[in-house]
Amino acid sequence: MKKTIFKALLLSSTVIILDGCRTLDRLHEVGDKPSLSQIQNPVSSRNYQPVTMPMPMPILAEKKVNSLWQPGAQGFFKDQRAKGIGDILTVKVAMDDSAVVKDNSTFLRKTDSSVAAGNFLGFESQFSNLFPNTINPSKLIGVTSAPDHTANGIIKRSEKINLVIPATVTQILPNGNFIIVGNQEMRVNNEVRELRLTGIVRPEDILSDNTIDYIKMAEARIGYGGRGDLTDFQNIPVGQQVINVLSPF
Repeated sequence: MKKTIFKALLLSSTVIILDGCRTLDRLHEVGDKPSLSQIQNPVSSRNYQPVTMPMPMPILAEKKVNSLWQPGAQGFFKDQRAKGIGDILTVKVAMDDSAVVKDNSTFLRKTDSSVAAGNFLGFESQFSNLFPNTINPSKLIGVTSAPDHTANGIIKRSEKINLVIPATVTQILPNGNFIIVGNQEMRVNNEVRELRLTGIVRPEDILSDNTIDYIKMAEARIGYGGRGDLTDFQNIPVGQQVINVLSPF
């Protein structure tokens, strides 16, 4: 118990210190618009990790001497589609999903039991002396239980997103697939909207206009959020979040 309380106090102290640092930063930015992030190399980012996947054995392409057609070429004319690290392609995100889940459950149980003590170590005759006119050894204990529980649940979800975001090829896997990363920020008044995207795409799925649909991305990670005055009002304060986690009620 003491160890749990110590951990809770330590966690609370850490959150308060971190929240205090954020508060100082926000006080420093009072009257200024939220700053945009600097353009950085995603590979040198602190949280960047190269992707490794099970790959087949590479097939070496053999060049044909005095031939206009080379193995692996996609046409006689220059291809404008992304084909190397640092190239840019456009990802189209068009999502219109909806789901409805209903769940109904009913639980009903009735239990009725009784215990008689006709013989109780020879002391059953003393019950009437100790409790005159109140104890009946044949009906010493009676238990009746009739729990009744009914639950109805419904979940409705609707998501509609329509975005277009350019992404950069940051890595080429041994089988030729691309790892792409896209980051965008837009500031409107005192609110910065952030869009993050990463995933694996096949070069063959990139269209001739150098675009690809998000449904053809493997391991897609798409994040859309923001920071600023509006986000601060919508988010739960850090202290309240700590109370919600620690409170058993």
